[in-house]
Amino acid sequence: MQNLFIGKGNLGGAPALRRLQAKDGKDFVVASMRVMFARWGRDVNGGMEQVDGFWREVEIYGAKAEACARHLRRGARVLVLGEERSFMAKNEDGTEVQVIKIVAEDVALQLSRVESIVFQQPQSRARAQEEQGQAAQSPQHPYPQPIHQPQPYQSYPVQ
Repeated sequence: MQNLFIGKGNLGGAPALRRLQAKDGKDFVVASMRVMFARWGRDVNGGMEQVDGFWREVEIYGAKAEACARHLRRGARVLVLGEERSFMAKNEDGTEVQVIKIVAEDVALQLSRVESIVFQQPQSRARAQEEQGQAAQSPQHPYPQPIHQPQPYQSYPVQ
């Protein structure tokens, strides 16, 4: 990655999923989204206000693109890890302009605006239940229970 980009921002709209064909004839999937990366500071009354920020077009490919399109919505808070790339494009009046976009390696949903999470059952367990004729049951608790109890922190003397 040449120009590493890491930023937190809010989606301006739901990601748009497109299925395209590469030059070699293979199909691939890309999700495009606009993200506002804002910078916040304190105002004169001690409250928070947006002092700066910028919009970027973010693209992600493959299975992660499909997951973004399925789970992300307008206003979602995301962490984007990727590479900034610039290229020339034509605007409405035909003038060439430089455009900077982010080709993401990963887009992670930030939990600050998430109300609930439901985990999908592992595929192997779902198949085993289907083979046994059991309907896949959702867990009673929305979060998986730990397999073992965590051990208390142990401190060791420094030598």
